[in-house]
Amino acid sequence: MKFEGIYTPVVTPHDADFSINTDRFSDVIEHLIEAGVHGLIIAGTTGEYYAQTTQERLELMKHAKDVIKDRLPLIVGTGAIRTEDSIVFAKAAKEIGADALLVATPPYAYPTGREIALHALAVDRAANLPVMLYNYPGRMCVNMDEETLDRLGRSPNFCAIKESSGDPNRLHMLARDYPHIQLSCGMDDQALEFFAWGARSWVCAGSNFAPEAHLALYKACALDGDFDKGRRIMSAMLPLMRVLEQGGKFVQCIKHGVTLRGIDAGPPRRPLQPLNKDDKRELAEVVRTLNAAIAAIEKEAVT
Repeated sequence: MKFEGIYTPVVTPHDADFSINTDRFSDVIEHLIEAGVHGLIIAGTTGEYYAQTTQERLELMKHAKDVIKDRLPLIVGTGAIRTEDSIVFAKAAKEIGADALLVATPPYAYPTGREIALHALAVDRAANLPVMLYNYPGRMCVNMDEETLDRLGRSPNFCAIKESSGDPNRLHMLARDYPHIQLSCGMDDQALEFFAWGARSWVCAGSNFAPEAHLALYKACALDGDFDKGRRIMSAMLPLMRVLEQGGKFVQCIKHGVTLRGIDAGPPRRPLQPLNKDDKRELAEVVRTLNAAIAAIEKEAVT
């Protein structure tokens, strides 16, 4: 499977009592399809999978497939502490017709490179679907090291990696030493660098509410090779990325951004708390400024 374009890890809208609102979940999916993103990820961190029951996750992936049908690729996250639970999600994803899996390091357990590989191979055997690996040491404590990649690179199903370490040396290593594993940007403020090193896809939570800007950067860099324009777009996006990453309010910002687009995403599930008024005001202003800047850049390119 070729991963090319913008892949959005979809938020999960909640009502005030924290129950999942499937109607608004459908609205978010339709909004993203209409915006032109290239694939959707269900049960990513942005979707708050970690705060959902097994049954909720199974129902959401099936609902997503029912809404998407075959209009876009559907990637299902299998994140869990226990390998047995990841296998349950992988098998269910296969049954509902998902196109690929997102396989992360089991959190908290602090596995070795060999143990991460054995975990991923067990998930692979259960579903036999294309896999995008997810390296996020900031949350999982460990990297998918060379031992992990060497073991998994022998299987054609492990065809991509979402790299979220933030380490430029990791980016260089993956691009140079593992060209058979497609490189996908998982660190938003390094998207320009990822595209320069040959990445063809970007898994970006901000595209839930700002797909236009993310698509513009992808097109400028990955499709047109216009890195001068890409730098201008990235410069316009950096203030948003700073707001998203500050103070541990990432999911809350993404959900409020969706609300600003007219789809009430509701509160995050506890222990996370919603944004306060000042945070909401700051995000709204940054989004307005970003939209104006992207429109001006695009207009300049036309004229």
